[in-house]
Amino acid sequence: MIRQLTEKDHVICQRLIQQQPAENLFIIGDIEAFGYEQDFQKIWGDFDEEGNLRGILLKYRENFIPYSMGDFDAEGFAAIINGTEDYSIVSGLKRIVTEVEPFLSREINSKRHMYYAKCDSASSMEDRELPHVKEASFTDLPQLVELLNAIPEFSEGSFTVEKRKHGMEKGVARSYYVEEDGKFVSSASTTAENSMSAMIVAVCTHPQYKKKGYATECMTKLCRDVLNEGKELCLFYDNPEAGKIYKRIGFKDIGYWSMYKFN
Repeated sequence: MIRQLTEKDHVICQRLIQQQPAENLFIIGDIEAFGYEQDFQKIWGDFDEEGNLRGILLKYRENFIPYSMGDFDAEGFAAIINGTEDYSIVSGLKRIVTEVEPFLSREINSKRHMYYAKCDSASSMEDRELPHVKEASFTDLPQLVELLNAIPEFSEGSFTVEKRKHGMEKGVARSYYVEEDGKFVSSASTTAENSMSAMIVAVCTHPQYKKKGYATECMTKLCRDVLNEGKELCLFYDNPEAGKIYKRIGFKDIGYWSMYKFN
């Protein structure tokens, strides 16, 4: 049985999604930020014959995210998606999204599958001080954005001081950087932080300052600080070469994250 969840279902909902904080980064964060009763956010639960919650379907604005640890009513989740007009994305763990896919009625415009990795321990990270790696403040944001916009791989990004500031003010994002020759040359950031997990994004080094280990140092400092707060870390990556860097500091692949876009 599938029904829409309310604040009264909060305990059972959290009991399910908190078993995998990294995998449920977006669902946990959206519920913490907006709850169950918003025009732009709705959450449905799939219950088994004994009345146990076994699956979650979150709709945040135009994005649907399904989640379950095992069996769930994939056709039922698809029926909810099919009955909604204002959506353009279905995303989530690949093993779950691919179960829902055969029942989706709208034509899929594009599919993207990214490696999904998480880290819950600092044991693989170098235990040394990194005094040259600093956390960015509001006044550092113009230099940080200048660096991000200079990275060829980020050419399609839309980095602005306003967006960075908003994330920092809301407590859902932070950035660390290395400075050399009077400018920011490497950085790593979080996004979608919640009480249990955070996502690593925008790991980069200016092309003129590569091969110095700066990105690894930014990642290490950032990850250690977040892990010390009791949170799990996760990230997406496309490039297996980048994956080697992440695995050296303790990230482990947990599957794939799929994103389906619709016309």
